[in-house]
Amino acid sequence: MRQILLFAALTASLALLAGCALSKTKKDTEDMTDKAAYHKISAEEAYEMMASQEVVVVDVRTREEYDGGHIENAVLVPNESIGSEMPEALPDKEATLLVYCRSGRRSKDATQKLLALGYQNVYDFGGVIDWPYELVKEG
Repeated sequence: MRQILLFAALTASLALLAGCALSKTKKDTEDMTDKAAYHKISAEEAYEMMASQEVVVVDVRTREEYDGGHIENAVLVPNESIGSEMPEALPDKEATLLVYCRSGRRSKDATQKLLALGYQNVYDFGGVIDWPYELVKEG
């Protein structure tokens, strides 16, 4: 009887320790994947981030679209130019990037490509058609 109780106590202890170890490993993995996860935010949230912290606003439309009207201080990095190498205009993989296009399709695609290249803080705020604030026009 005593051996059965001892065996049951040891088994319960091992199960408890294994569960704790697995939960920590799972949490660590979630933290790592969360850090470089896809983040979709609204235009209003992007505007607030621009006002309250250092960010890089990335316009992934064409040069012609950019020249027709873009968000102030936005860096032009056309979606089609984002490939397997880091874009020259975005040298800091730790910078907070706020990505937009015209309607939201290219910004989502570009955001996923930037994440795959190792950028850590990338936010997609959709299309400029939903941007309720002022745009800057070139020329």
